[in-house]
Amino acid sequence: MKILVCISNVPDTTSKITFTNDNTVFNTSGIQYIINPYDEIALSKAVELAEGGKGTVTVINVGDAATEPTIRKALAIGADDAVRVNAQPRDAWFVANQIANYAKGQGFDLILTGRESIDYNGAQVAALLGELLDLPSISIAKKVDIQGNEATIDREIEGGKEVLSVSLPVVIGTAEGVAEPKIPNMRGIMGARTKPLQVVEPIEVAELASIARYESPAPRGTVKLVEDVDQLVQLLHGEAKVI
Repeated sequence: MKILVCISNVPDTTSKITFTNDNTVFNTSGIQYIINPYDEIALSKAVELAEGGKGTVTVINVGDAATEPTIRKALAIGADDAVRVNAQPRDAWFVANQIANYAKGQGFDLILTGRESIDYNGAQVAALLGELLDLPSISIAKKVDIQGNEATIDREIEGGKEVLSVSLPVVIGTAEGVAEPKIPNMRGIMGARTKPLQVVEPIEVAELASIARYESPAPRGTVKLVEDVDQLVQLLHGEAKVI
């Protein structure tokens, strides 16, 4: 089985997020970057599926040279080789087009992404890839089983789950439960240094949308301790306006 895993380079969840240029530019100063956690789940599942010579795993990232430490970590986790599209990831449409352009004609049986990236939470790339590659696409997968040329996928839906069966090749956006993230061991870390990392130039993609500005969440308000039920109802109705 030939598997492609799409990974994003995202800020660590503990990073303090700020913006510059009148809140129009994300401030990268002092930010530690990691593999997008949902993508790491996808990668761990791919490595499981390929274990014992059952397949190969290629990771692909759209980003500049600064993302290569993240890519090397993916190689340390167990990917066989990597591809970096040498461009800043402008938006989901741009990223999906770059990945699709590389994947066409490569004969991948399975393309895995995370359900979404934790920085922009767009949840678009898997669906866009399916459309661009003319493949079935299933997102928010909670469980993935592969038997021969058939994938069985448990998908999260409102109020429950649905179980789908689809023939390979397919694009799947993974969520929690698909696999436990793997911690690279020393052998994996050392081996990652010599695994192939191919750099390809991006294709031109029309810019359909752009970010006008960012806004930080409003700071949390003070907590009021209320012991009287009537006062609580009054505050919820008149101040919080939730009833």
